Amino acid sequence: MKKIINPWEGLEGYMCFGCAPENPQGLHMEFYEEDDDIVAFWEPESHYQGWLDTLHGGIQTTMMDELAGWVVLRKLQTSGVTSRLDARFLKSISTREPRLMVRGRIKEQKRNAIFIETEIYNSQNELCSRADIVYFVVTKEQATEKFHFAGCKTEDEK
Repeated sequence: MKKIINPWEGLEGYMCFGCAPENPQGLHMEFYEEDDDIVAFWEPESHYQGWLDTLHGGIQTTMMDELAGWVVLRKLQTSGVTSRLDARFLKSISTREPRLMVRGRIKEQKRNAIFIETEIYNSQNELCSRADIVYFVVTKEQATEKFHFAGCKTEDEK
């Protein structure tokens, strides 16, 4: 598993809720590449709960959406926006979990529409949530111009 370098770290004004390390309210997600999958590990905290000791569904959806974006960044070396997200919550997730794993991969590509599947697993490796996401990607030139994207590497590719 190879750690992915955040291409926006240090960029002035970069405060993504999902992945900006300097956002005090953010999730501070970091990403890894494992074969065709992009993976993130995350530790829930009580202030992310919906119901008592239960991780809010919106936070779960945000993590799966964020991971899908990183699938596009790493695997296609471009950027874009979420067009559709269909989430399923299969098993509640406790905010007392020591660690969650979020995984995702490209299922299909039709021109600028990228179909991505994502999952969240608890610390017992039980599937808790999943989402099918459609991501609209832009050209590499537009990614650079609109999203300040200059490529996505792993630590061993520096």
